[in-house]
Amino acid sequence: MSIDENIRSVRKRIEGAAKRSGRSPDEITLVAVTKNHTVSEIQQVINSAVTNLGENRVQELLPKREALGDVVAWHFIGHLQRNKVKYIIPLIYLIQSVDSIALAREINKQCRELGKVQDVLLEVNVSGEASKYGFSPEEVLFAVDELARFKNVQIKGLMMMAPFISDIGLLRLYFAKMKELFDNLSKRQGPNFEMLSMGMTNDFEIAIEEGSNMVRVGTAIFTP
Repeated sequence: MSIDENIRSVRKRIEGAAKRSGRSPDEITLVAVTKNHTVSEIQQVINSAVTNLGENRVQELLPKREALGDVVAWHFIGHLQRNKVKYIIPLIYLIQSVDSIALAREINKQCRELGKVQDVLLEVNVSGEASKYGFSPEEVLFAVDELARFKNVQIKGLMMMAPFISDIGLLRLYFAKMKELFDNLSKRQGPNFEMLSMGMTNDFEIAIEEGSNMVRVGTAIFTP
């Protein structure tokens, strides 16, 4: 299948999952993950009317952004080192992977120098896996309060990476826990706290059924 056909298939799956959860597909944002893919391949994604692209690595983001321009919204979705923040701040729409107060502080510092307010998501490690970055669910409330002091950072919601497991029931439990956390914070933070990014190629339909409104899909888009 071509990239365009893959995207149509992914959108159909998003539509089905949204309807099963009693929502409109228009409520779900598709972010195409561009890691390890060429500018030519990414251009095909853009030609298929995908307007949000997600990149995991700063060293890949920079040349791709230079080649493709600002015709789409770029999301940074990988682990971000503080010494690389300054390179992406002028280019990025949303940083989905803020996993520490120290990183948020550096983002705030670099944005202050540019006169920019950066939209971010807080990454939450719901499963408690040692191999994953992110705040624990118990730490998130403290993190939200700390980030409220940063004038050049705007928290727009939460992001998670689910464990790669075959136990669908446990996977649903993690997604449901994240949705509950998101809902509780939404009541506290107000309407600007609106993005819940969870779900990738292997599990995005389950994530949507459990409340996700943003999915990050790479393999299902780019694999022939």
